[in-house]
Amino acid sequence: MNIFRFVPYIAKQAWRHRVRSGLTLMGIAIAMFLFTAVQAMRNGVEAATTATANDTTLVVYRKDRFCPVTSQLPQDYQRRIESIPGVVSAVPMKVVVSNCRTSLDVVTFRGVPKDDFIAARGEKFQVIDGSLEDWKRRTDAALLGETLATRRGLKAGQTFDAAGITAYVAGVIRSKDPQDHNVAYTALEFVQLAGRDQLGIVTQFNVKVEDASMLDPVAEAIDDQFARAQDPTQTFGEKAFVARIADDIVELVGFANWLGIGALIAVLALVGNAIILSVQSRIAEHAVLQTLGFNGRLVALLIVAEGVLISLIGGVLGAAVAMLVARFGSFALSVEGQSIPITASWQLLAVGVGVCVALGVLAGLVPAWQASRREIATCFRAV
Repeated sequence: MNIFRFVPYIAKQAWRHRVRSGLTLMGIAIAMFLFTAVQAMRNGVEAATTATANDTTLVVYRKDRFCPVTSQLPQDYQRRIESIPGVVSAVPMKVVVSNCRTSLDVVTFRGVPKDDFIAARGEKFQVIDGSLEDWKRRTDAALLGETLATRRGLKAGQTFDAAGITAYVAGVIRSKDPQDHNVAYTALEFVQLAGRDQLGIVTQFNVKVEDASMLDPVAEAIDDQFARAQDPTQTFGEKAFVARIADDIVELVGFANWLGIGALIAVLALVGNAIILSVQSRIAEHAVLQTLGFNGRLVALLIVAEGVLISLIGGVLGAAVAMLVARFGSFALSVEGQSIPITASWQLLAVGVGVCVALGVLAGLVPAWQASRREIATCFRAV
């Protein structure tokens, strides 16, 4: 049996009740928009906070401090950290943010020694606008993450102001690391002196170790090294550090998952209601179909297919709009200098399509079963 030869008939049934079908599609699209947006936030949280076997970066922070303003470490810790066995490099970093609270529009300046930064991270990103040479040449130059540049509409050669700092855009970078998406890398001294006179003071050190198995031993060795210093340290794996700082965001996104589940239940109810109303208004038509030779199984299949069609159109519309908003809006949840990008991939759209098909089938099962068991005489008596 080739169900595709009945697609014009199925589409015609949906089109016969334009207003009802249109409202149902609108409701499904809104629910799937919400579901896809929640999943995009969840994907961003997982990418930013879930450690992998390839992670080899530690973040050294001031002990018992939780924001860039209060975490202050002497820059000369760098030499002592790099002398610890297992450490490949240690990059001092001064972090200044335009807003310490959780927000969708935060500019995070990260002052770094340019040569050390390029040596440690140069292979991890791609310059898609401007040049590294321009960034190295100018003291006020910034390399912007692609998300930040897109959201602020900035291009190489322009200047911008944020957090009391005026910087020149030397380039825009693309990176797989979520912490590179919403950030402006500048010279370390430029950020230290930009109205704060904190030369020699940094917020944190990003430490590269030889391999992932060295993360815990090196973290322990670093903290032991400075345990009795005036500014003791607390060292974390990079993903664990982000999860610790962005704990509120992680909890918020966890709660939002329930909104996504609620959206799916709403889709199921909308499709089911539309199919039940449609079947009840076509009892006589089903009797005619059975008279023409359509068996109960084929009638049930046509009803389920109608549910899938309605669910699929509305679901794909809502998921596609959510993806476009996430991609072109370049949103990122930021807190205390750490960014969690809201990422919507094509895989997410594929998941949305699969979910819509499954919900369409589920919603059509009961009315299809009832219609398939109804006798021809019973159908005509019900008219």
